[in-house]
Amino acid sequence: MKKLLFIMLIGLSNLAVADRIKDLASVQGVRSNELIGYGLVVGLDGTGDNADFTEQTFRNMMEQFGITIPEGEDPDIDNVAAVSIHATLPAFAKPGQQIDITVSSLGNADSLRGGSLLLAPLRGADGNIYALAQGSVIVSGFGAEGEDGSSIKVNIQSAGRIPNGATVERSVPTSFSQGDHLTFNLHRADFTTAKRMAETITDLLGPDSAYALDATSIRVTAPRDANQRVSFLSVLENLEVTPGEESAKVIINSRTGTIVVGQHVAIDPVAITHGDLTVTIDNNLEVNQPEGFTAGETVVVPDAEIDIEEEDQPMFLFGPAVTLNDIVNAVNEVGAAPGDLMAILEALKSAGALKAELIII
Repeated sequence: MKKLLFIMLIGLSNLAVADRIKDLASVQGVRSNELIGYGLVVGLDGTGDNADFTEQTFRNMMEQFGITIPEGEDPDIDNVAAVSIHATLPAFAKPGQQIDITVSSLGNADSLRGGSLLLAPLRGADGNIYALAQGSVIVSGFGAEGEDGSSIKVNIQSAGRIPNGATVERSVPTSFSQGDHLTFNLHRADFTTAKRMAETITDLLGPDSAYALDATSIRVTAPRDANQRVSFLSVLENLEVTPGEESAKVIINSRTGTIVVGQHVAIDPVAITHGDLTVTIDNNLEVNQPEGFTAGETVVVPDAEIDIEEEDQPMFLFGPAVTLNDIVNAVNEVGAAPGDLMAILEALKSAGALKAELIII
């Protein structure tokens, strides 16, 4: 049985599509920041953890409230779980605004469903506290157990989210309103795209108003006043630029068998043949029974049957200036499975016939 092969074709049309600058690039200095914290989730229905650090954290918290748990006494905190907390602080977030957070069990808690996160600080990479987190945990997964010990679980129950679960306490300073320039950084470095973006901005603002620093960055002269700079950037980010075409690439996902062939992929004159060799081994067990009542033992004797089949496949000869459509048609005629096609492409690349970058992920 032949396997089904999917080939995705990118950029088959020669019509260029213009994109907005806001979709192609970001403003240097305007970025989000990652926050992380540690805390306790309480109120669990016996699904907490029994880690030593959870007990230590619980004791420290109780001492802050003036309650001392005697040493050696087990507090039996099955309804408590130690969790890590992480969140993303958006650019220009101001104190008082709220952000979403994600909590994940650090111990062996079975589930965080029904739990509540107690007040916990969220810190940045510099060690400063930027937000305070607290709230009820929402868990998408669930599980059920029967009296006979059978169980079923759907999704992950040891992690959950708290929408608007953290309040921003400190804003992150940015360089947005500093200096006489703004710099756009392309999401994908490309000299052609950088040149076209600088030219588009120059056509609007005048000579020497924008120039490309390299394949990624375009520097633009901008007003110093913050209000004017916001309006200025609002106009620029909606300008449309035709990005440069990607270089010829063939991307192979060896795990899923997905093969993506980009535009401008070509093959030099080459001949390709593909043979399918199938080896089948069936192990049959036969019983050897002594005849009549003669002395001897009944034994099991393996009987192996080996069958080898080889299918004849045609050879395809590619001439010069082979197009993407020619490659796809030839592959379909060969009827290669994903694994076989990967081997063919790798062989073409090794032979120097494939005029494209071969990327295996």
